[in-house]
Amino acid sequence: MNYKLTYVNIWILIRDQILFDFTTLQNVDDWYEMSDTVRTEGKSKAILVLQTTELFQLAVFFTLLNPQPNGAGFAGVRTLTNLDLSQFKDIEITCRAKGQNEHYKIVLKHRGQNSHEDFSYEQFFTIPISDTEFSKIILPLKDFKPYYRGREITDGEPLDTANITMFEFQIYGGVYLPIKQRGVSALEIKMVKVS
Repeated sequence: MNYKLTYVNIWILIRDQILFDFTTLQNVDDWYEMSDTVRTEGKSKAILVLQTTELFQLAVFFTLLNPQPNGAGFAGVRTLTNLDLSQFKDIEITCRAKGQNEHYKIVLKHRGQNSHEDFSYEQFFTIPISDTEFSKIILPLKDFKPYYRGREITDGEPLDTANITMFEFQIYGGVYLPIKQRGVSALEIKMVKVS
């Protein structure tokens, strides 16, 4: 039985790849804010910090979302990457939400495209607000869709999963969407991996 357990553990390590393990990172200095303050009327704010205690460590994505009346507004943090995820199907995030909002998205860019004029590739998710339970959010890579300034581009080219060069956590106000959000929230994140 011990041999079987060892074999299964090795198979899991080969099948899965950890992208960000916030339980062991020394710092998050390579994450920077990208919020709606890049626009004249923007008023939202975001930061990613490590929370470290004697018992645990994780990342906290703090946001103050202050959108326009139509829901235009966002707060995010991103990091530049060099990821080939072409052999994987899903992004998996272990996290929990606190505060006023539970709707987030992951934003990716590819091939070094990082200007405001380039498409972003986005996938939305909802995470229940909880003081205790962490959830595993699974986002299929095939479901990331091209967006330009908040609007889906139905005829845009697909995400190049072999050349992902930016990864972002974002909370959104809800422009062009039935969901509207505002206020103070936190997403506590243990780990991001692909499988």
